[in-house]
Amino acid sequence: MDSLEKQLICPICLEMFTKPVVILPCQHNLCRKCANDIFQSSNPYLPIRGGSVTSGGRFRCPSCRHEVVLDRHGVYGLQRNLLVENIIDMYKQEYISRPSPERKVDQPMCEVHEDEKINIYCLTCGVPTCSMCKVFGAHKDCQVAPLDSIYQTQKTELSDGIAMMVGNNDRIQGIISQLEETCRTIEENGRRQKSKVCERFDHLYSILEERKREMNLKVSSEQEEKLNYIRGLTKKYGDYLEFMTKIMETGIQTLEEPEMAVFLQNAKPLLQKIAKASNTSHLERVERGYESMDHYSVHFKREGRALRNIDFIRDDDDEEEVEDEEEVGVEAASGEVDLLGQLNEPLPPLLPPQTLSTRRPAASS
Repeated sequence: MDSLEKQLICPICLEMFTKPVVILPCQHNLCRKCANDIFQSSNPYLPIRGGSVTSGGRFRCPSCRHEVVLDRHGVYGLQRNLLVENIIDMYKQEYISRPSPERKVDQPMCEVHEDEKINIYCLTCGVPTCSMCKVFGAHKDCQVAPLDSIYQTQKTELSDGIAMMVGNNDRIQGIISQLEETCRTIEENGRRQKSKVCERFDHLYSILEERKREMNLKVSSEQEEKLNYIRGLTKKYGDYLEFMTKIMETGIQTLEEPEMAVFLQNAKPLLQKIAKASNTSHLERVERGYESMDHYSVHFKREGRALRNIDFIRDDDDEEEVEDEEEVGVEAASGEVDLLGQLNEPLPPLLPPQTLSTRRPAASS
């Protein structure tokens, strides 16, 4: 019977179940009063009528922590466990009909009066004591009360405190769940925003790379044009040098001619060729500085300042200024060029450098 009695103990009040007994969805049982106390402590802001909550809510089973969701009837909507109630009735009848065996209660004894049992409670000092201490001892001027009345009072207070702690634990668990969900949301939002920032910077890199390619192509075009011109001019001078060398060789051979008549026949046309070849006015000359490419110099001071001042959008910024950048949350700082806004626009054509015709060498006079 002792093992049966243990199964009929309420986990809240630690007494045998008091009818009506309600069964929770997790198949654990509670006194309806204890269930209502837990429900009220877990839902302190719900309306109460007649000492019980009259609307739906939730609390956790004190045995397994399973969440119990109640409808608008509150704990009165829980099903009664008639089987447990019948077992309690049968147990009480059997227990009353049987002669109660003598139980050896290990009742504590008074430390001062060793032969006296502790049978009263000192309300003034807040400790249990014996009758002799009240009559002759340290508690003779104190107010006392029977042990059973204080026992029931403090047991009720302890049960209520446990029920309140169960409700507080439920609320704390709910807060912990909300905080964990907030952490997950923060992590997800951070990943999403970092992805957006990286995407916008990649777009900025692509614009800069495209601009660099176009500007280098412009420099390479003029570079190739100048190189082709210089190579052509070098070939002309080479051909002219070869022509002059042949005339010199012919002149040397003519000087070695022993016959005067033959020499005179060849000398006059040769002198004419030398005079004509000595005239270099038809050869072009390269102007000073023709090799320079300094007209393609670039200065990025303003753009560098704008890039260094790229920052996230502030709450006090103008909506009109950040409308195009709302998705990214990146903009140039106040007073600087909105670099991202400019870079999103179509690229303007490169300004043509000084035309090559003004740098071509003029024919030497």
